[in-house]
Amino acid sequence: MRSPTETDAVRAEQPVVSAMYARLDELTERAARDLARARRAVTAGTPAAQVEREGMIRAFHERLGALSSAERRLCFGRLDFTADGPPVYVGRLSLADEAQTLLLTDWRAPAAEPFYRATSAEPMGVARRRHILLEGRRVSAVEDDVLDLDAVAGEHFEGNGALMAALAARRTGRMGDIVATIQAEQDRIIRAPLPGVLVVEGGPGCGKTVVGLHRAAYLLYTHREQIARSGVLVVGPNPLFLRYISQVLPGLGESSAVLATPAQLHPGVEGVPEPDPRAAAVKGDLRMADVLATAVRQRQRVPDGPRQLVVAGTRITLTPGMVAAARERARASRKPHNRARRTFVLSLLDRLAQALASARNVDADSNRDILLGDLRDSPDVRREVNLCWMPLTPEQVVADLFADPGALAAAAPRLSPRERALLARPRTADWTVADVPLLDEAAELLGEDDEPARRAAAIAASERAAEEEYARGVLEMTGVSGLTAGALLDRYADGGRTRRSVVDAALADRTWTYGHVVVDEAQELSPMLWRVLLRRCPSRSMTVVGDLAQASSLAAPRTWADVFDRLVPGRWSVQGLTVNYRTPAPIMALAGDVLRAVDPEARVPSSVRDGEAPRVRAVPDLLALGSTAAEELGAWLGEEGRAAVIVPPALRDPMARALAAALPHGALGVGGTALDTPVSLLTVAEAKGLEFDQVVVVEPAAIAGSGARGVHDLYVALTRATSTLVVLHVDPLPPGFPVTADLAGSVA
Repeated sequence: MRSPTETDAVRAEQPVVSAMYARLDELTERAARDLARARRAVTAGTPAAQVEREGMIRAFHERLGALSSAERRLCFGRLDFTADGPPVYVGRLSLADEAQTLLLTDWRAPAAEPFYRATSAEPMGVARRRHILLEGRRVSAVEDDVLDLDAVAGEHFEGNGALMAALAARRTGRMGDIVATIQAEQDRIIRAPLPGVLVVEGGPGCGKTVVGLHRAAYLLYTHREQIARSGVLVVGPNPLFLRYISQVLPGLGESSAVLATPAQLHPGVEGVPEPDPRAAAVKGDLRMADVLATAVRQRQRVPDGPRQLVVAGTRITLTPGMVAAARERARASRKPHNRARRTFVLSLLDRLAQALASARNVDADSNRDILLGDLRDSPDVRREVNLCWMPLTPEQVVADLFADPGALAAAAPRLSPRERALLARPRTADWTVADVPLLDEAAELLGEDDEPARRAAAIAASERAAEEEYARGVLEMTGVSGLTAGALLDRYADGGRTRRSVVDAALADRTWTYGHVVVDEAQELSPMLWRVLLRRCPSRSMTVVGDLAQASSLAAPRTWADVFDRLVPGRWSVQGLTVNYRTPAPIMALAGDVLRAVDPEARVPSSVRDGEAPRVRAVPDLLALGSTAAEELGAWLGEEGRAAVIVPPALRDPMARALAAALPHGALGVGGTALDTPVSLLTVAEAKGLEFDQVVVVEPAAIAGSGARGVHDLYVALTRATSTLVVLHVDPLPPGFPVTADLAGSVA
């Protein structure tokens, strides 16, 4: 049998692919020249011209980035149809020659859909689907799927192995895209309609995350005008996971995505892990929305008796009735606390002005400005107004509430004393991940004081009016017709405004709303955190990725209906992924047995690959765990790829010291740089969503016993390997593990 590199098909495809690369080079050089020219011109001309050119620079830079990213695997497929016509080549982006003849079709375009969807049972008019494998810019092999043999009779075909080759490739520490090997069930989800919440459910290794990211890229392509301007928010479980997926969307030419963890969803705060999962469960409960709303209302106080105030030498009385009436008027505005404060202050000052006019025996209406000025200058008035309705920050509200047992009891009658005790914390404590949705809820209840914005708007309006008057004079002097003064200003003056990228603008603005939201590891999100995300996406357009069997949170739902029937009734659906592409069947069988030992009804995905059976090794004591793990890793370290050691939190530090001493210098990574080294030391929380060629799971009984859902964490740990799994233990193994015959026995 001839080598694939020697086939006629390979030689035939090479000139076509070479022509595509030549066109790519031409377009890249043109974009680079345009970018350089725009950069040189950015400081020339009027301010408006500068802003316009800065926008052009960003556009050219994004175009150059998209073209550069397409260098890798530019073209990966070809469709031959049963009807007459030229083949359709499928790749990372669309390319046309100078005559606008299409050379390459973007994988997201409707014309490329049969490349992923066509089957022998439903060929969609396709006679042959060809996978084109590249090494650099050279065609190294082709793989043919023949869907209509009669239509391509007499031609030479190559075997089907593109998917298996991709699955067998060594890991690099970063997730790659799957545009060349998207499977039919994945493509169905990627191209699903935009509106509503789409839940992508599937077990470990089914490609949920990468499908969610490719769906974001597809939606940005298909609905660019609707989504790109406001961007896509991608929420992942931890910074390490975001680092792992960070190259996928840029590699697909998309730059309008904001990546964040739940700890980062409130600007200015980076939540630390919640030390007590019971406290996290209480903070995530929907009852906390009512608790915070009550706490804010309690800060809108009425004094318990009259207060004597001195105003410019005149003594007046502030009564509880005055404050109560002003408070009711402010609350009736239904504005957030800080914005309603203006209504409260103005209403209270009106009543105090009447009292001051009576004390001075003057007419209140004709002396209104003087009376109000004296009231505003009075320290007594300012003090009492602030005591009754103080401007607040979210941090003040939440910190004061949790630090004051009396205030918490008054605001949270629906919480039990035990639940309230779990919330108690000093005002100076660090904010946790579970605090972030509470801060965001408080920010929504408080709003921002709009007084500075109103003053700025008034000044801007005055300046605009003066500028338009000047522009009208310019038009009259020059005799230009068909152009209004406003249009002239918009063309040649930016009014001090600057343009920012979607990512920069969204990260700085808590009230930013996104065109679409992708949520990974969604089974871990609390109801309060879902409220945050719904505020970020009023259109309720979301791709939600998760697996309830991998949930470790005490607040995890039993079903997706428990979440979405309440949040978006009638506007959500579930699409399932059933095939495990990552985990070899023997490893998946062990993980499934462990999970079913506590949850007999649990569904485990089927693996497409066979492989080595996992090895289970008993070691004599904790000191031997590090040396045995290093021994297991030692033989593998010379190969390409990535390995991980997954440990219970209590063993993280001692295992880090033991492995650092036993492994070559620089081989072990811990924390934020763990993915940049051959071996990563991780807890289960850090390992979620990641995959490695070789995995060593240390002390499974400790992982399974770490919490109410510890076995689900162990299930996660056991399913991270793409090739080899080793389990090391001192304590007896949890249920689901078979009895091994010897200290290094393989699981049959």
